[in-house]
Amino acid sequence: MLLKKTNIEEKLHALHIKHSDSDNLIQQVQEILEKDTENRNRITNNLKKELEGINNDFDFDLLETDKIYHLSKIKQICIDYRLRFLDSKYFKGEIPIEAINKIKRLEEDHQIQLKGFKIIAPSKLFQLEDKDDPLLLAPIGNNYYYLIHKWGDDLHPFRKMLMWPFKNVVNLIVLILSLSFMATLLIPENLFSKTSSSSHFWVLFFFTFKSMVAIAIFYGFAKGKNFNPAIWNSKYF
Repeated sequence: MLLKKTNIEEKLHALHIKHSDSDNLIQQVQEILEKDTENRNRITNNLKKELEGINNDFDFDLLETDKIYHLSKIKQICIDYRLRFLDSKYFKGEIPIEAINKIKRLEEDHQIQLKGFKIIAPSKLFQLEDKDDPLLLAPIGNNYYYLIHKWGDDLHPFRKMLMWPFKNVVNLIVLILSLSFMATLLIPENLFSKTSSSSHFWVLFFFTFKSMVAIAIFYGFAKGKNFNPAIWNSKYF
């Protein structure tokens, strides 16, 4: 005699019918879904608001200590990699659903409503006002922030090195001097004079340096560029 195989779906459905009131269950599910939608909409609206001086009352016993960062560390990273640290309302990309879900879980665990969100990202990802890995953070207080979610691709491995000249004017001058020296070495010695000497080389280097400084100044003014310490938390171009 062959025994009939057990259909788990049928067993689950039978148990469901036996122990539930279908009308009441539908109402409960509907209320849960409506509450979930309401929370998502509220979180999305809070992400679009600019709220200064907001501190979220986290339960510190539930926080992961390796996700708590002081403003000074955030500033240093932004300066080193030429990033912005701005209110989430200026972020023009799409906030991923994973970030929304993490905010929901944090709110449920800490019994609070999170506000005052900040994002660390390259300038191109913000809708800046005219005058390549976002991190979503929420303020805790005393210039401390809690990392909620990271998404997107990682930054280019050479980004810190590429952004080094923009940290301050000294770095920029060092770069220009180096480029001018290399460019001068590439210029043929007999291009401007039949005889070569060290004095000719340094005169040529001086004019090359002036040309590169002029190009750097023109580019800076034309593009509205500034050094990293001046823009890391600025909402302007």
